[in-house]
Amino acid sequence: MFRRLRWFLDLNQKNLSTKRLLNVERPGFTRANRLNMLDAVHEVAIYIHRFHNLDLFEQGWYKIKVTMRWENGEDSFTGIPARVVQYEAPEVGSDSVCRVWRIDDIDNSFSTPPFKIKYARQDVLLSVMISFYLSFGGYEAQPSSVILKFELMQAHASEIGPELHATLDACPAAIHEYRIPPKALLGLHTYCPVHFDALHAVLLDTSVHITLLKAGYHTPRLKVPSDSWASEGAHGEDSVRLSKVMLVKALMIAHDMLHGDLKEISKAIDQAIDLTEISSKPNVIRSFDSTASKHVETTDTEVSQQLSDTTKGSAEEAADLDDLINSFQYLANQLLYMWNAFLKFHRENKTKIMEFLCNTWANDRRAEWSIWMVHSKIEMPHQYMSNGVDGTSSHGSTRGRSLISRRSINEPAQMAIVRAELHRRGIAQMRINNRSLQDMNIFGDPLRVPIIIVERISMHCSTSMNTYFIPFEEKAKGILENWARARNELSRSNLDQNRHVLRVVVFVHGFQGHHLDLRLFRNQWLLIDPKIQFLMSQVNEDRTSGDFREMGLRLSQEVVSFLKKKMNKASKIGKLNDIKLSFVGHSIGNIIIRAALSESIMEPYHRYLYTYVSLSGPHLGYLYCSNSIFNSGLWLLKKLKGTQCIHQLTFTDDHDLENTFIYNLSKKKTLANFRNILLLSSPQDGYVPYHSARMEMCPAASLDYSKRGKLFLKMLNNCLDQIRPSSDHRVVMRCDVNFDTSSYGRSLNALIGRAAHIEFLESDIFAKFIIWSFPELFRYL
Repeated sequence: MFRRLRWFLDLNQKNLSTKRLLNVERPGFTRANRLNMLDAVHEVAIYIHRFHNLDLFEQGWYKIKVTMRWENGEDSFTGIPARVVQYEAPEVGSDSVCRVWRIDDIDNSFSTPPFKIKYARQDVLLSVMISFYLSFGGYEAQPSSVILKFELMQAHASEIGPELHATLDACPAAIHEYRIPPKALLGLHTYCPVHFDALHAVLLDTSVHITLLKAGYHTPRLKVPSDSWASEGAHGEDSVRLSKVMLVKALMIAHDMLHGDLKEISKAIDQAIDLTEISSKPNVIRSFDSTASKHVETTDTEVSQQLSDTTKGSAEEAADLDDLINSFQYLANQLLYMWNAFLKFHRENKTKIMEFLCNTWANDRRAEWSIWMVHSKIEMPHQYMSNGVDGTSSHGSTRGRSLISRRSINEPAQMAIVRAELHRRGIAQMRINNRSLQDMNIFGDPLRVPIIIVERISMHCSTSMNTYFIPFEEKAKGILENWARARNELSRSNLDQNRHVLRVVVFVHGFQGHHLDLRLFRNQWLLIDPKIQFLMSQVNEDRTSGDFREMGLRLSQEVVSFLKKKMNKASKIGKLNDIKLSFVGHSIGNIIIRAALSESIMEPYHRYLYTYVSLSGPHLGYLYCSNSIFNSGLWLLKKLKGTQCIHQLTFTDDHDLENTFIYNLSKKKTLANFRNILLLSSPQDGYVPYHSARMEMCPAASLDYSKRGKLFLKMLNNCLDQIRPSSDHRVVMRCDVNFDTSSYGRSLNALIGRAAHIEFLESDIFAKFIIWSFPELFRYL
């Protein structure tokens, strides 16, 4: 491991004349030599602000390793660390460890100083910027993307000295990669959050800044042209000349991008940046700009032929060459000046710039991730009715409907699966080509990402508007308008009161679950609102086989105790103006939550209820369940183990259906006070009936004219009355999550439908999409 001397472009070069710089006056200096002096390099500056520990299971030493490479190139074509600027001195503790960053000349990597993690939600300020140089090869070869790689290196807490560094350099504990598309290589300023994986849940706050500069040294080319101008004579020289014309054109684009971005950032943070030396384009640039496009739009063969057949004299050719060189030199000097001005400006205003870029990134998430989300708006019926129940149907029609019941019993779930697969095929035909960083956890294989069908339920909707068939541009426009309105509403809130709002989120696991089952969803919530106080319920752990009433009572007591402790602590700091209490449940954890809310000790807190998220919750029980394999398992649990909660879910806890627990729970207003309700389901989930998770009509129940069918309709209507949107301020949504089933294979879990049920706990991409697409539901400002 070696330290690299800081490489930089000589600022004094901008004061030299073009002839002197390019050695034009040297005897025997040919046009080819002069053209060969025109070269550029991409500078990618990565500012690493802080390391925030969301959920690292193991204490120890950690460090961040950063590398860059061309996506379509060989391993030898990597980004070369050019310069490092340590904004602030890293935190120095009592531990004897080398607190310096390092650069490895072997793999061209940069590593932060090692730091020790001791507890959850710990912050480590790193405040370092590393710049990489990448050769400008996008116009000599096919445009290629760049892969930005972050590695989390880990060592045991007890290791010190040489053993610590050896362990840290041995093998990464986790990796997170971003793709920088070709368009972004000419200019970009963006926030870049690094989260690693589910076992290493951290937030690395970084930002990426890119521009195109004149090369101060020769870098390895991405691709060497097959027809070298040195060996092919005039045609080779023409090809080189074309590539240099395109290079200057790229410099012009980079110049305009950097100038515009600096003005935008300066205005956004209300800090002036010194750009006094940036002048308008001289005549030589305007002359070059008017003629370069014609050459760029033609092919190499056509340009070579045009240049070979030209009747220009040597004096005119020399003049054109001088225009090309003068344009290159002017743009290079201007870019260098602006880039160094930005680096100085960034160091003085790093926090404000990071906040601005982070807010811009958050605003763009909804539009970017809408590729995998289908939005629609539906009207909730006032009451579900059935002709068979009210006695108006004939026996003949009853028999006819019973014949089709077998075919239609799974129709809604199958339709949801087909709809998601059609959308997935549409994604396969997309060409995602923008100027934004692409998270490889999502964009690495877009077809493996879950498809989410969002149905927003409204009070009055004359026509069912299905935006699945609306063009993407119109859909994105509407989404951004809604986001802007929500953002304006949030900005009008009283900031003084916001500082004294206690925000509590309770996470409840499912059957035979663990209190950390919902940690991935919790971590995503923490990312959008780091100030929440969360309770990972443990009171029913290893006790989910009993009576729901007892589990609900235990949960209510746990929640009240937690709230009182947090309220007392908040009151000591200052006046507590409000409380926002939210719940997230998985599987039968949702029944436990509703049972807890029905307890009398929870009634004083009903007015504080804010957001309720149900992850595949069997709200309507298992009165109608078409999964025969799963039904057999339920039967065994009831017969062999006497599991009380299974009796209650299957309505066998009492001979009279109207005395069963689930039916009577539906009559209690447990969900009526939540401002936001999200019902997440999956048609691939065989553990929870599709209609039960969505609180909607079941085809089998609509064709069942017995007492059981009548009771189901009453229970459904009772639930709908609680979640019905009562005003425009209340949000009620159903979200269908369609996972990629190709990864399941032919396993037993996939056969019985358990794989999708557990996927809600083992995947956080769907949670990321929903939380960042609807931030007003998860972040109270």
